Amino acid sequence: MTKKWSSRLTFLAFVVLMVGLGSNDSLRGIFSTIFQEHFSLTTTQLGLIVTASYIGNLVFLLVGGNLSTRFSKKRVLQVLILIWMAALALFAFTSNYTVLLIGMALALGSSTLLNTTMNLITPLLFATAPGFFVNFLFFTQEIGTSGSQYILGSHADGFAFWQHTNLVLLILGAVAFVLLLFCNVPEEAADPADAPAQKGGYDWRIIVPYVLVFGFYFIAEHGVMNWMVAYGVDGLGLPQASAAKYLSVFFGGMMIGRLCLSPLVDKLGALKSLAAFGGVSCVLYLVGSLGGAVTMPVWAISGLSFSILYPTLVMSIRLYFPAQQVSGAAGTILSIASLADILFNVGFGKLVDMAGYAVSIRVLPLSVLAFFIVFMLFTKFCKPTQKLK
Repeated sequence: MTKKWSSRLTFLAFVVLMVGLGSNDSLRGIFSTIFQEHFSLTTTQLGLIVTASYIGNLVFLLVGGNLSTRFSKKRVLQVLILIWMAALALFAFTSNYTVLLIGMALALGSSTLLNTTMNLITPLLFATAPGFFVNFLFFTQEIGTSGSQYILGSHADGFAFWQHTNLVLLILGAVAFVLLLFCNVPEEAADPADAPAQKGGYDWRIIVPYVLVFGFYFIAEHGVMNWMVAYGVDGLGLPQASAAKYLSVFFGGMMIGRLCLSPLVDKLGALKSLAAFGGVSCVLYLVGSLGGAVTMPVWAISGLSFSILYPTLVMSIRLYFPAQQVSGAAGTILSIASLADILFNVGFGKLVDMAGYAVSIRVLPLSVLAFFIVFMLFTKFCKPTQKLK
């Protein structure tokens, strides 16, 4: 098989997998009430399902990020797909709360690491337009997420439906695994000049700013995902349908933006794109989240400019680390940054109970502002040492 066709087949496997991963990530919320009823869970026990997912993310990113430096990327992808499929099999063929928690840790942890690994490999497949293909890959993930929310949200009527859904995802995982068997997944081309840096470990002057950037970003985006509807209903007195509509617009904008705006990433370059869209996102997010019910539509449409930020941020890591350090550095950065996500989700509810939504919601615009300021200062004083291509 020629290199061109191998790249296309690899990307097809990635697209199939991303649709499945996007769907898988949304199931936890869609089936939460069904879990609660089927297993007779308390609210605390229901919350442990989310906690198990975050623990899985943290462990897989921290440990798995360095696997690509020891094993081939193809082997790493295959092992992660098998772990993900094993978790889906647990969901499909068992009915036990403890097994569900174990499965959530395995499924979401492997899903996050697969997501990150594919992001880092895609520029090696399409060196002429890495920004477009990375963001298009995340567009297909949003299709899986939004599609499952739309289709399954209105048909999920019992635990058996949860099991059947995971059987379908298991088939998607098998298809992606088989496709990869016939692919030559590219490896990082090590530059001999980078050998001293690779032996010396990561440059924490780069790691720390990236951790802050990703940490603030996670709070800003996931804060919308987890709290926009509750803020609209309980904080602003909006009808449930109206608040949910704003959330749909936000993530619908992210899906559309990853398809339509991705060519600009290659035209402007990764860092300039992040500065431009990060600035627009910051303004829209600040205005929209601080203006009450009147400016909620502005907050909702900020999802369009938010769309390219995460995929391009992950891709930009390779601008600052030698080829053989990229995967490990990305895993380290994202695992530490995910702690901000965990602490935010644990603490924000308590903050709302103490201070109310009017005060508590300000954490989100402050986070997006901090994200933009840290990113701009970082890119001003730390110049890239590597190239995407």
